Amino acid sequence: MSNYPTSVAVDHDAPVTTASAADAAPAPSLDGNAASSMPSSYGRPDATPRAASAAPATRAARLSSLDTLESEAIHIIREVVAEFEKPALLFSGGKDSVVMLHLATKAFWPGKVPFPVLHVDTGHNFPEVIEFRDRTVERLGLKLVVGSVQEFIDSGELAERADGTRNPLQTVPLLDAIQRNKFDAVFGGGRRDEDKARAKERILSLRDEFGQWDPRNQRPELWNLYNGRHTVGQHVRAFPISNWTELDVWCYIERENIDLPGLYYAHPREVFARDGMWRAVGEVSQPREDEPVITKTVRYRTVGDMSCTGAVESTAGTVRDVVIEVAASTITERGATRADDRISEAAMEDRKKDGYF
Repeated sequence: MSNYPTSVAVDHDAPVTTASAADAAPAPSLDGNAASSMPSSYGRPDATPRAASAAPATRAARLSSLDTLESEAIHIIREVVAEFEKPALLFSGGKDSVVMLHLATKAFWPGKVPFPVLHVDTGHNFPEVIEFRDRTVERLGLKLVVGSVQEFIDSGELAERADGTRNPLQTVPLLDAIQRNKFDAVFGGGRRDEDKARAKERILSLRDEFGQWDPRNQRPELWNLYNGRHTVGQHVRAFPISNWTELDVWCYIERENIDLPGLYYAHPREVFARDGMWRAVGEVSQPREDEPVITKTVRYRTVGDMSCTGAVESTAGTVRDVVIEVAASTITERGATRADDRISEAAMEDRKKDGYF
C-alpha cells in the first residue's frame, strides 16, 4: 500500500485569501529569493479587494492542502515560541529541517528567527550537507549550536560501534547540548509517515528529566490545543511538520523554490551494494572485498550518517522529477535508505525512549 494518500494532491494555483493563510507573512526563501516564498496570490493583478469581494461573505475560502499544512506548522512554531523561554530548532541541512527553517522565517518575518539552530554532528555527515548548513546559517544570521559525537568519543564518554554507525550515538550529545544551553523546547523535523514510532508521537512531546520519552504517557491534543506544561529539568520536543508526508515536503519545496543540498538530486556517484542499498564510497564508508565499486546515477531521499545512509537509483534531476518519483513510491525514505532503522523492528522507538529525536 502506498504511503502517499491521494488527499495530499496540491492545487498550486489555489488563491490564498483567508486570514489563517495570509497570517503566514511572505519571507525570503532559504535560497535568498523573496518572491519564491510568497503565497500564490501575492503580486497577481486579481489579488485585490475587488476580486476578493466577488465571493459571498458567508462562503469560506478554499485552502489548498499545502496552505493548510503551512498554516498549521506556523501556528505550532509561534505557539511554542510564545509559551517557552528558550526554544531551539534542530537543523542538519536535510530537507525536513530546511523546510522547518523556511517555515520559521515566514512565521516571524520581517523579524529574524528568534531562536538558535542546533545540529548534532556525527562527524560522518556528507560534506555537501555540512557546507549547505554553514552557508544557510551565515546567510540568515542565525546562531548555530553544535553537539559533536566525535568530542564525546575522544573524551571516552562514547565508544565507536562495531558496525561503524554513529547515528545511534547522537542521543548523548543531543541531551548534553539541551542541558548545557537550557533549551526547554526543541523543534524537530519528524513526520508521522516516516516510522511507526513517529506515527504515535504527539506534536508536542514531553521528555522527562533524563530526556526520555514514554509512549504510554502522552497528552491529548484536541482542537489544536497543545499542552507544553513541564517541570524544571524536563523539556518538550515539538514537531511542526508531523502531519506532512514526504510528498507534501517535496511539493512545498517546489512551490516555495527552496534550495537544498545537491545530493537530493540525481548525480553520478561511486557506490557499492550492501543490505539492499547503494552506499557511497567515502572515508567512513568503505566496501568489503566482495563488494565491487561501480558508478551509478543516484540520489538521496534522506541524509544522515554516511555509514548508514543509502542512495536510490534515480534520474530525478529537478524538484518536479523528484515529486513525480516520490508520488509513485510505496516505501518511506527511512525504510528505503536508513540501515540504522533496520537494527530491529523497534529500533526507532528504542532510540526515542532514550532521548533520540
